[in-house]
Amino acid sequence: MSANPYDAYYDAQRARGEHYQDYVADAMLRYLHFPIVCYSSRRYQESVGEGPTGVEIKLDDYYARSRRLWIEIAEKARPRTGDYVPSGIYRADNTWLYIIGDYTTIFVFAKSILQGLHRSGQYPIRENSYKTSQAFYLSDEVARRLAAAILTPKGTEKIVSAVRDLQELARHLREIARRPHDPRQATLFDWNKGPSA
Repeated sequence: MSANPYDAYYDAQRARGEHYQDYVADAMLRYLHFPIVCYSSRRYQESVGEGPTGVEIKLDDYYARSRRLWIEIAEKARPRTGDYVPSGIYRADNTWLYIIGDYTTIFVFAKSILQGLHRSGQYPIRENSYKTSQAFYLSDEVARRLAAAILTPKGTEKIVSAVRDLQELARHLREIARRPHDPRQATLFDWNKGPSA
């Protein structure tokens, strides 16, 4: 355990986020029959994305109390001076779905919808108390209107709203399935070569 308060906070948040990611993957498979595959190695996450299905999952600890979502646009690995790097809805990877919420309500968004909201200029950018994350708040009302799906795994009604455009989602999934192997992904036989230069 680190003596640095931020390191302890970061480690705890990472562990909570990983647990939530598993919870969401289970809920998506169980209620929407949508399997989420997540990469566990840093090498894959940094070169390709969170996983081959293109899904980013975020736990929002404060959603139940605030009734708004923290939609991240930039981050720093540690509290320090200097620039933020794009993250969350602007992370340059294969993500097309952005899933955020807590253990009672899971919102599934098209990443492009959230980018459009940010670009509209109607949502002021905020910074967290550690000065490691920049985001905008999305109200519960707007989130419920724009989400592709809303899951309430602990409620009696598991799917609050169905995917709004199932045909578009199916087209996108077929396109992913037809894509050739991503050269950034290691093949079965090249693990002994180590990270690429």
